[in-house]
Amino acid sequence: MKTHLMFGFLLPLLTCCEGAPSATDGDVAGSGQPPERQTAVDRGLAWLAAHQDEDGRWDCDGFMKHDGDAAVETAGAGSAVHDVGATGLAVLAFLGAGNTMRSGPYRDQVKAGVRWLIGQQDEESGLVGTAQSHDFIYGHAIATWALCEAYGLSNYKLIKNNAQRGLNYLERHRNPYGVWRYQPRDGDNDTSVTTWCVMAYCAGRDFELEIHDNALKVALQYYEQVTDPETGRHGYTKRGERSSRMPGMHASNYPVKKNEALTGAGLFARFLLGQEPAETPVMDKAAALLNTCPPAWTPDAGNIDLYAWYWASLALYQCGGDAWQAWSPKLSEALLAGQRQDGAAAGSWDPISVWSELSGRVGATALATLSLETYYRYGRLVR
Repeated sequence: MKTHLMFGFLLPLLTCCEGAPSATDGDVAGSGQPPERQTAVDRGLAWLAAHQDEDGRWDCDGFMKHDGDAAVETAGAGSAVHDVGATGLAVLAFLGAGNTMRSGPYRDQVKAGVRWLIGQQDEESGLVGTAQSHDFIYGHAIATWALCEAYGLSNYKLIKNNAQRGLNYLERHRNPYGVWRYQPRDGDNDTSVTTWCVMAYCAGRDFELEIHDNALKVALQYYEQVTDPETGRHGYTKRGERSSRMPGMHASNYPVKKNEALTGAGLFARFLLGQEPAETPVMDKAAALLNTCPPAWTPDAGNIDLYAWYWASLALYQCGGDAWQAWSPKLSEALLAGQRQDGAAAGSWDPISVWSELSGRVGATALATLSLETYYRYGRLVR
């Protein structure tokens, strides 16, 4: 059986009752979340809450100001141009643990984060943030996803227009008869940017906001075009192409062969867009490929990729069965090993992942926490 609205145990929160379940209640709505993983989620959220600015922002390059004399212990600044994306990820992490703008132990953090994102939205275009970085669309797409979920899960009508305008900007940015990349309607498409935009669209769809349905059909066609039918690898901009890296030492520090980030992203998007392995065999090939690159917290090996682990966790949870059972314990082992236990950094993850130089310790912690929430972040689409 397929379903669209799939926010797992979060669905009861649509009634916005105080005392709704939260991640701190232990086994969330019978999710089966191992207690040690839930403890790690709680610690990650506590760290994020302690490092949110009074205005609601998570400051990528200045979060350590909240640590006073212990600031030296929490090195790992990201770039100031990625505050919108990092704040969106943090809000999603709190929402994923059952907090909304109305309920949950971290409702104040959610409200403040949403309020800050809205404050960054251009009244005319709907863009959240600015276009000052070449990859600004990532931040906007993540922020729009967060606004759509905050609106729907909180039943908070006052932000409906903001979420809708965020979606409207994405539609204007999308290539005619294509999908998304960095610049508006420039004719380029890539799987990474596109998947974040698809997430925002699907959240908008599920909470009955207006989206261009054809955009999702085109996105599914795009995933088909970039997927290697023999291996299941989802390519970056063309069939079977590996992930990108930044100029300089980035590629040698983080070899692309060590992870399958875009395969995880594309596979999860396929589930959201209505496909299932029984009818689309390449999905099983993609799942098998993801499990050839299991998570391991080995800092000197160049394999830590929280971006890849996040998408793979979402995708393989949807697959269930042997694919998920092979992945899940390794994810737990890696992220529990990597979570800091000491001083002001306790509860966070060091930004030593492939893309951590962008959003720093804040982004790394939000992504790791989101990955650990997989057990209850979404319900399974195929039953």
